Amino acid sequence: MSSTALNTPVAAHSAAAKRFQLSTALEWGGIVAGAILIVFGVVAIVMGVNGRSTVNSSLKAEQVVGSPDMTPSAIKAEAAKAGLKNISFPSKSVAGKPITSGDQARTFAQYMRIHTLEATGGYTYAQMGRFTALPTAPKSELAVGGGTDNAKYAVIDPKTKQPVANGARNLWVTETALTTALNTSYMASNLALFGIVVGVALLLSGVGFEVLALAVFRRRK
Repeated sequence: MSSTALNTPVAAHSAAAKRFQLSTALEWGGIVAGAILIVFGVVAIVMGVNGRSTVNSSLKAEQVVGSPDMTPSAIKAEAAKAGLKNISFPSKSVAGKPITSGDQARTFAQYMRIHTLEATGGYTYAQMGRFTALPTAPKSELAVGGGTDNAKYAVIDPKTKQPVANGARNLWVTETALTTALNTSYMASNLALFGIVVGVALLLSGVGFEVLALAVFRRRK
């Protein structure tokens, strides 16, 4: 018998063994990958749920409640009475409702902005001067929204001898701080929801990997 005839079965057996080892490695790799995806999915879901819970509990602790005019129809009537134009109105109502979710927080912030515009005559922070202007201040030294940035033409506090701050402009400082916090709650709530969605996707992908790997492993057996 020739050496070629002897080597052929040996070579075939060796190739089959290598394929078996590769197949086994891939199957176990699929199982391990599936398990890792499932773990990451569960962790992402738990973190997302905890994140939304933290946002909601933090908002609830502040005991914020929507004022009676925080309805689309009421705020539109107020804005029209104040002469406000070219502004966006909320489409949801939070009148009399406790603010306990990110979505409600964002809506409340939208109403707050309109309230501030009503109080400042429709002017924003950047359109108003730093100080309360003297009645005799020249028009060239006045800001579009009132007040002046020139201390020379500002009202002076008799006690401190310092220019009097523009109270209407300072409303925007408070409004911006509060609405930023409320909008951050909205963003954090949505990011937590996104984490939950990603977690579910990872979980389902992991289960799919496990099912596929086990199905191939059993079929090979």
